[in-house]
Amino acid sequence: MSIIDIATFLMVILLMVIAGHWGVRRVQSEKSYLLADNNTGLFALTATLVMTEFNTSTLIAFSAIGYLCGLWALVLPFVFLIGLTFYGITVAKKWKQFNGLSVAQFFSQRYGDSVGKLASFALIAAMTGFSAVYIKSLSIIFSLAFPSVHTWMLSLVLVLLILLLTLRGGLVAIIKNDIISFCILLIFMPLMMLLSWNNSATTPYNITEAMTLLPPSFVVAITLVTMFTYIIAPWYGQKIFSAKTPAIAKQSVMIAAVLVFVLYACAVMATSFLKKNSVVNHDQALPYIVMNILPTGLRGIGFGVFFAAAATTLSGVWSAMTSMVVSDFLGRNNSEGCGRSIYITIAFATIAYLLGNTLVDKILQKLILANIPVLALSFALLAGFYWKKASKAGAIISIVVGLCWGVFTYAYFGEDGGYQWYWAIYGIPLIFGSGAVGSIAFPEIIAQKSTSL
Repeated sequence: MSIIDIATFLMVILLMVIAGHWGVRRVQSEKSYLLADNNTGLFALTATLVMTEFNTSTLIAFSAIGYLCGLWALVLPFVFLIGLTFYGITVAKKWKQFNGLSVAQFFSQRYGDSVGKLASFALIAAMTGFSAVYIKSLSIIFSLAFPSVHTWMLSLVLVLLILLLTLRGGLVAIIKNDIISFCILLIFMPLMMLLSWNNSATTPYNITEAMTLLPPSFVVAITLVTMFTYIIAPWYGQKIFSAKTPAIAKQSVMIAAVLVFVLYACAVMATSFLKKNSVVNHDQALPYIVMNILPTGLRGIGFGVFFAAAATTLSGVWSAMTSMVVSDFLGRNNSEGCGRSIYITIAFATIAYLLGNTLVDKILQKLILANIPVLALSFALLAGFYWKKASKAGAIISIVVGLCWGVFTYAYFGEDGGYQWYWAIYGIPLIFGSGAVGSIAFPEIIAQKSTSL
């Protein structure tokens, strides 16, 4: 990058630093650190929900498929339009009315501590995988800007910078950073798409070939997975808890669904205009646009925006993981400062850094794989909200069936065999069917009275 690009990149980072540390002195309790005092308004909540979902891993993956499949890849942003709309309709108000410290806390209240801890372990395992993938994707983007820097060192610097921006202020700092990056992103993504179109030298796409590379069955599978995993997503739930009211929670999710679709669609269209032989690795299609098509100055802002997208997602996931450890294992203490939460966050960041540099290869595939333990909880959640007869036994049976089926389909069919289809199409009915049968067969095993939310 040129000196001007570095200057504009640092300008974005400086804005985030100022925003993240503005008002941090008011963050003196774990409630403030983890839930922003349950006082987030419509605009701020919409901004942070959009930035939570708009992450570099999905951005790299969708853009790569846009480069390979052209405009057919626009079906992928629709996945999030459908998934987040489903979230808004089914659980947004429910989560805010529950108003806990973590989503796993609901399972403890509804089914007992054993199910709550099982859910917490499953979700922490999934989020550990997610955050490792996010770090890997962020290092891929910045490797083009700093090709001489080793991946381990590059990702270490990026992780430390993320911690610097958000560690002291917790969710308050995260939301303030999100507002800044959200405003920049709304301008940058359409502009990047237009510049890519203006500089395009496209090769006609064959729709048959595109649908072979991105089969409709895969799209259907990940749509279903997204619908039934996002309703449990701890990083979304924590931010919903921070909303002022249930109405604001639902409205923010519905608006975010549309904006997330538009922003990812801009990225897909930008790379679909790029069909050139000069991009050897399709995972680098989007970084290629930033490095070779964007003008000086805007290039630095682009890297700043992508860093911001990764920073908010990673910090949000780590914050949600910390909330679960505090609420489900250590116990909530409002009179205590936020010191232990800071140390727990650092520990999760360290684990993600190590895993991201050792185990992650295919970005999109690993993102989907990490959802196996999350999907397994879908019956226990929806039945807990909507079915009074759902029992502890039914919840446990459905979780075990979901985990076993997910692991089996991945081991038997594999990524090349399209395990996602078998996992989603057969797994979701199995999870809900086994949970319903278990609840009917063992109705007396009910740990808590159903929460009427």
